[in-house]
Amino acid sequence: MKISSSAGTWVSLGVTVVLWASAFAAIRAALDGYTPGHLTLLRFLVASVVIAGYGLVMRLRLPRSRDLPSIALAGFLGITIYHTTLNYGEVTVTAGSASLLVNTAPVFTALLATGFLGERLRRWGWAGIAVSFLGAALIGFGESAGLDFDPGALLLIASALSFSLYAILQRPYLSRYTPIEFTACAIWAGTLPLLAYLPGIARDVRSAPLEATLAVVYLGVFPSAVAYITWARVLSRMPASSAASFLYLVSPLTIPIAWAWLGEVPSAVSLVGGVLALLGVVIVNTRGTAKVG
Repeated sequence: MKISSSAGTWVSLGVTVVLWASAFAAIRAALDGYTPGHLTLLRFLVASVVIAGYGLVMRLRLPRSRDLPSIALAGFLGITIYHTTLNYGEVTVTAGSASLLVNTAPVFTALLATGFLGERLRRWGWAGIAVSFLGAALIGFGESAGLDFDPGALLLIASALSFSLYAILQRPYLSRYTPIEFTACAIWAGTLPLLAYLPGIARDVRSAPLEATLAVVYLGVFPSAVAYITWARVLSRMPASSAASFLYLVSPLTIPIAWAWLGEVPSAVSLVGGVLALLGVVIVNTRGTAKVG
């Protein structure tokens, strides 16, 4: 597939990157008033309502019954697992460092592609993976108060893996459904398991500061409903590996956003680890893979 040069594709890509960069800071702001589980549920209840309203107006098609299991699995990985682990991870990891860890997702995508998309890793690919995970380890140590490894970093690595699986599962269905149709069903499917966090949510809503509640609403409307649709639109028009390479811009944008919004700056060790993590991602995706055949 050739990369689309249409203005709409590049606008969609830019919107996705900026909104997802802002999401890391918004999550930290929302965690001031909500537990990670309640935050995840409320965020996607808001997103589900927004998309449902749009779907009723635009008369979106529902998926075929044979596609429902795969779309539900994609939603479970890309919504339920990804965002739950991300929110719990950000309890102890700063927004900037969290974005650096989640940006190891293209490494997992490259590894998964060897098994599912007929690609193989060259020596450079394995070297890039080693560099990236060394960087992830440094971020984990840099976010700890002492010499211990911050367990929140492991949750964020798990979130990167789940996002990679979501991207791979999503790709084939974008030739059958429009980006909004697939995204709507994936978000609804991913929100259903989150209802397990319903007990006690009313108490959080009543006691949370207004700023935290506004952050949740922002997350539901923009980084969720809007950005997931624009990301699906990008994937429908350019190769997944090319699209993922632009997500490297998320971390450089997250750090100044978190500084302006929250006054957060990652530690020097975390920043060095972030550079290594992103360097490994670049190595894997530029010199590390080759098609079999």
